[in-house]
Amino acid sequence: MKNYTIAIHGGAGTLLKEHMTERKEESYTEALSQALNHGITILENGGSAVDTVAAAVSFMEDSPLFNAGKGSVFTAQGTHEMDAAIMEGKALNAGAVSLITGIKNPVQLAKDVMEYSEHVFLAGDGAMEFAKSRDYSLEDPDYFFDQLRHDQWQAIKDSDNFQLDHSVKKDSKFGTVGAVAMDQQGNLAAATSTGGMTNKKWGRIGDSPMIGAGNYANNETCAVSCTGSGEYFIRGVVAYEVSALMEFKNMSLEDAANEVIHNRIKKLGGDGGLIAVDAKGNISLPFNTAGMYRAYAKANSPKTISIYKDE
Repeated sequence: MKNYTIAIHGGAGTLLKEHMTERKEESYTEALSQALNHGITILENGGSAVDTVAAAVSFMEDSPLFNAGKGSVFTAQGTHEMDAAIMEGKALNAGAVSLITGIKNPVQLAKDVMEYSEHVFLAGDGAMEFAKSRDYSLEDPDYFFDQLRHDQWQAIKDSDNFQLDHSVKKDSKFGTVGAVAMDQQGNLAAATSTGGMTNKKWGRIGDSPMIGAGNYANNETCAVSCTGSGEYFIRGVVAYEVSALMEFKNMSLEDAANEVIHNRIKKLGGDGGLIAVDAKGNISLPFNTAGMYRAYAKANSPKTISIYKDE
């Protein structure tokens, strides 16, 4: 019997139903459903967890609804700097890129770093040189222009503020996207991609491309993709922390994920959430914010798509 699991997220934050129009809610639900379908198709056909998470994240990168790829926010200089990471749980191979521009699907470049280089993490000009060696074409800046993102930037441009667009109360940005999966062979993988913070300066890098902080996979424990206040997730080494609690304290996926999100990261002052799947196909989707764009599916089960806390 086929056995597989996939979960995706499109960011966590102050997602309140009273702030969401019916049309916008439908748009997010449809985008999450289609992204999930891209992953399910690969898993159904016996494809790898790595290809699955890369495909699901790529779809979300192509949507202006999420802060990744096409929907990436503007930096203080009015440009786009994108980050992504991917990891597979069998051999613990990983790839990551940061501070890249013009790349339509940063997660695919991260995947190429994992599969076609001797390195794990490439950034800035070097990552762009690697992309050129892999024959990536660069999109014009107009491809990444979104009026909402531009308006968000204009509102705080020339200030020292930065913003995460799923929060109405905090200067933070939670539109990061991610996917985790267990394929029919029992292998795990995780992928995460982001456009960072609106009006960010100094080449700021969050947790998304950092292996162990925003993204991690290990067949012995779990695969994790995080979203939230990146500085805190880096300090808490959140993605690996879930795995470590399972490995060294024999905690279940659910208990480990809840401990990290509802206790450890909150003690640091951080908010956000994560999606995780373990080696048995169990899923955990904890978040300590008002909502998190999320969806999941298992073999022979219907899809589940949610936005708000009480769903």
